[in-house]
Amino acid sequence: MADTLMKFADAVKKYDPVFGLEVHVELSTNTKLFCPAHIEFGGEPNSQLTPVSLGLPGSLPVVNKTAIDYAVKLGLALHCDIAEWSQFARKNYFYPDMPRNYQISQYDKPLNGNGYLDVELDDGEIFRVPIERAHVEDDAGKNTHVGGADGRIEGADHSLCDYNRAGVPLIEIVTKPVEGAGARAAEIAGAYVRTIRDIVRALNISHARMEQGNMRADVNISLRKTQQDPLGTRSETKNVNSFKGIEKTLVYEIRRQAAILDKGGEILQETRHWDESTQTTAGGRVKSDANDYRYFPDPDLVMVHVTKSHIEELAAHMPEMPRERRARLKAEWKFSDLEMRDAVNAGALDLIEETVKAGTDAAGARKWWMGELSRIANEQGVSLEELSITPHNVADVQNMVTTGKLNDKLAKQTVAGVLAGEGTPAEVVAKHGYQVVSDDGALESAVVEALDKNPDVAEKLRSGNMKPMGAIIGAVMRATHGQADAKAISKIVIQKVRQG
Repeated sequence: MADTLMKFADAVKKYDPVFGLEVHVELSTNTKLFCPAHIEFGGEPNSQLTPVSLGLPGSLPVVNKTAIDYAVKLGLALHCDIAEWSQFARKNYFYPDMPRNYQISQYDKPLNGNGYLDVELDDGEIFRVPIERAHVEDDAGKNTHVGGADGRIEGADHSLCDYNRAGVPLIEIVTKPVEGAGARAAEIAGAYVRTIRDIVRALNISHARMEQGNMRADVNISLRKTQQDPLGTRSETKNVNSFKGIEKTLVYEIRRQAAILDKGGEILQETRHWDESTQTTAGGRVKSDANDYRYFPDPDLVMVHVTKSHIEELAAHMPEMPRERRARLKAEWKFSDLEMRDAVNAGALDLIEETVKAGTDAAGARKWWMGELSRIANEQGVSLEELSITPHNVADVQNMVTTGKLNDKLAKQTVAGVLAGEGTPAEVVAKHGYQVVSDDGALESAVVEALDKNPDVAEKLRSGNMKPMGAIIGAVMRATHGQADAKAISKIVIQKVRQG
């Protein structure tokens, strides 16, 4: 049965939404959190295993030091208090893809606590999201349900377990209840997770590819009448793995819960799941509280000790954070606020920067990544970084345009050749003979011929009416098979009409 929904605008007028996010970030270490099993996305199922990651009797975990260092770096970026002593605990619950029947996580003594993250919204407003903790834990494996629709468990006749992911190090970043967001709750949540993505990439501690499961979020939301009332009963939508999905989940749940409360109903504290195909959430199991997991210190692991001097050493080598980097690049490139926001939202900032580093100007780099290449990526349904063209290729093409070796049409054809696998821009140009006509005599001859064939246009130009200039430029372009420069054509046309 379809849920009854209230209009979003009405829901946020009648109720105060309070949300929370649990963002899970897989760390890009070479090996798992407690064993030397190699980590590789897309590997042969059940090929990246050790007795520890399978939870075999007698196997003992050993903490991955690099994972702890990565977690400290993230804690510093999130303005957290870094604990010198932290502890791993056993979180007891059964999942078929959790071989030990418990997860090794951190409970009452996490590594990072009490932080915050300032999030910049599209209109430039800054919203501070309070962070409860950013603790370290290991991931579960992956279930594949066979026989059902879209890989879902409903209707499946059997399921397969791949334990490759079991034991991969995670950081779970848990916000405090986020209050005061109002109608912008979904927008703030999406911006917050995007900012987390940018930070972990800047720290080089995670690939943060949501489509690959490197990063995902559990979305909690509750409603109350006013900001002075106690928090309402929350729902938790699990494992949402896209930015838009996070935003749509919040909007949907606000509308669903508001409709229930408006009719005098009660919200069930439960886990739910976002269904991309129907754009709805669906109920799962009743949500467990912390005491249901029966946490206790893991007896196989000693407490983690991170000295003050080591924290200071890591802090001294922190890279530039995304917000500061964007401000610097915006000033260097002379981009407007809108141009910078568009580049960030399109995932083009890194590509533009690498293109500039390859030796071209920022305006030209932006033109390609936000123009023709963005159009092609949208047509193909892929991200910009998935296109088979490098920033160095784009810089080469733009420099050919700047130096007059290619016009815009030939440059686009060159880019198309690179994307088709025909080689570098120089190789594509050589293969197809793409070259702007640079022989002034040949270009002048083509202009004279175009003027002779269009006497009415020529007469208007001679009288000072330059509007029909495009007709002559088009005729010359056709005569030169698109290999002429429009500015050069215009210059010669003006010279000819002035000569009478």
